[in-house]
Amino acid sequence: MDVHNEMSGSFRGRAVQAGTIHGDIHFHPESAVPVPQQLLPAPAHFTDRAADLTELDTMLVPGERMLAVLAGPGGVGKTALALQWAHRVHDRFPDGQFYVDLGGFSGETPMRSEEALGLFLRSLGVVPQSVPADLAEQAALYRSLTAGKSLLVVLDNARAAMQVRPLLPNSSSSAVVVTSRTRLTDLVVDGGRLLDIRPLAPSSAVTLLAKTLGGNRIAEEQDRAEALVDLCGGLPIAVRVAAARLAARPNWSVGRVVSELADEQLRLAMLSPSQELSVQTTFDLSYRALDERTAVVYRRLALHPGQTFGPAVAASLLGRGFPEASRLIEELVDSSLLEEVAEDRYRFHDLLKLHARQQADRLDDQESRDAALRHVLEWYLAGAMVADRIVTPHRRRLDYDFRADPAEQPRFAGRDEALAWLELERTNLLTAGQVSLNRGWPDLAWHLSDVMWPLLLHRKHYHDRVDIDVRGVEAARQWQNAFAEADMLKRLGRVCTTLGRYREAEEHLRASAEIAATSGDQRGVADAREALALLHVDTGRMDEAAAEFAELVDLNRALGADRSLGLSLIHLGTALSRIGRDTEALAHLSESRAVFDCLSEPDPYNTARVLVAQARVHCHAEDFVRAGEVAEEALGMMGSVGSNDGLAHSHEIIAEVAQHLGDTASAVDHLRKAVHLLNTLGSSRARAVSDRLRSLVGDP
Repeated sequence: MDVHNEMSGSFRGRAVQAGTIHGDIHFHPESAVPVPQQLLPAPAHFTDRAADLTELDTMLVPGERMLAVLAGPGGVGKTALALQWAHRVHDRFPDGQFYVDLGGFSGETPMRSEEALGLFLRSLGVVPQSVPADLAEQAALYRSLTAGKSLLVVLDNARAAMQVRPLLPNSSSSAVVVTSRTRLTDLVVDGGRLLDIRPLAPSSAVTLLAKTLGGNRIAEEQDRAEALVDLCGGLPIAVRVAAARLAARPNWSVGRVVSELADEQLRLAMLSPSQELSVQTTFDLSYRALDERTAVVYRRLALHPGQTFGPAVAASLLGRGFPEASRLIEELVDSSLLEEVAEDRYRFHDLLKLHARQQADRLDDQESRDAALRHVLEWYLAGAMVADRIVTPHRRRLDYDFRADPAEQPRFAGRDEALAWLELERTNLLTAGQVSLNRGWPDLAWHLSDVMWPLLLHRKHYHDRVDIDVRGVEAARQWQNAFAEADMLKRLGRVCTTLGRYREAEEHLRASAEIAATSGDQRGVADAREALALLHVDTGRMDEAAAEFAELVDLNRALGADRSLGLSLIHLGTALSRIGRDTEALAHLSESRAVFDCLSEPDPYNTARVLVAQARVHCHAEDFVRAGEVAEEALGMMGSVGSNDGLAHSHEIIAEVAQHLGDTASAVDHLRKAVHLLNTLGSSRARAVSDRLRSLVGDP
């Protein structure tokens, strides 16, 4: 029997009378069938979610069936949000409100659509023996009975779109809210709108903790409460477990629970006190729903040392092509076990990452885990090496022996893309270096410090640079490589000079020169002496600096080190100008420009540095017109190589020229740009340039 055709005209717009039979369908008397009001109680201590509630409100449009899919990891509060919103709007649905837990991630077999439809049909007055056995007939009857009715349906814990689709009422005045740990994107074709539910913001999580616990304990330990919810990752189930633990121990401080959860190895266990209230069980159920290949991806990606990552490193780690790796990652995203934070950038929730690592420890042997981790670390080194050779092709380098050829290495069209990638992956590269050192792989750790040089050269990151160079020195010593140690001590000495830590700088630079001399590395000795001479410049010992630079010019000429010669000439010209010998300075700077122009591998950054130095000398010689022309040329070149520090220097010179020529407005404009760039870099020069700016604009 075609139940839908048989009944579609019979039930619309009129009541079902007592004992009435339509075809083979029997109904309870009308007086015996209450309006369904099946919503679970509104959640206790519901907190915030204002933006999500507003988004659900906007989905409720008159004359259109609403289908909202709330997706997110287990324990994030999807059901609480669905019920809170449903109770806010239930009076708009006078024909009833349905609720069913579909058991998609309960650990048992998910509820079949037939079972759920049977519940709904009986709630609509169909006597049990008249509920059709066939799903198609059930669905047809359900559509007939719901046609034109104002119904609110909450389908909780759904596993798949096919489980949900037969339960959608046949009415444009109905609303359906589905919750699931998977994104159920197939429901988009049914008019579904996806709403990703995120963990609570820190302030909201603290509020939830306080509401759940009651009293003033949270107010008395606000800082520790913030630390507690941070350890819970803002996940409501974890916050509630922590609150329950405190409630059961009224004499405990919040700090006590913070101390317990600080141990990553114990955190999940501490947040899983019972089967009913367990973060561990919640995550286990999601994990068991994965197929074997996706489960392997979940475990291996958790070995990634940083916070966010792209699909390329995953492809390399998994030994699969980029399309296959992307598909597997998307499965994890759709399962709410991985979060997409930007286009092609992903991250784990902190607690999920602990869970995934726990599964890796349980199922994968130590050798496999170590190999996977090293593969990730070497992938970052390989990518950074590609960028390094594009941005600074002229550097002296040590070779690295890769354990396996990293696949899916990044490709860059030029310097800008290479620098942008280094900036994007900066935190991952920093973490990779530290992890390498901690795991006893000093050669890898040193190379991960060394390969950061192009980014540090152009974007500075001074305080990161100290950590990178200190780690590089330690790695070199563990590796017992003299060249590596001398080179990294030289770098550490230079950044200490920049930060005004002059005594440390001199110690590091003299140690660098001594190690290089002992190992017979004359280039290394010259580089360390160059850095010492620059320290003399910064500490006002200009005559000593000029004499040292002059000797280095002769030494680099003798060594045939053309690029080092060009750098020494820049430094010599700058020092000579500072002691009033401008004509000599300009001659040396002209030679430096000629040296850089003849290099087999172009060095546009240091060519632009020559222009900056020439502009300063012209300014010092009061040839302001020529100074302005050269500084404008330098500004263009520094912009093309992406050096914010060089741009700031150029703006400072142009501002000085404008001030001397009486153009105060232009001077102010360029100084403001310089201050912005220097503040972005965290440069110690920012204060002095800000003082110049204030003196021009008249600020107190």
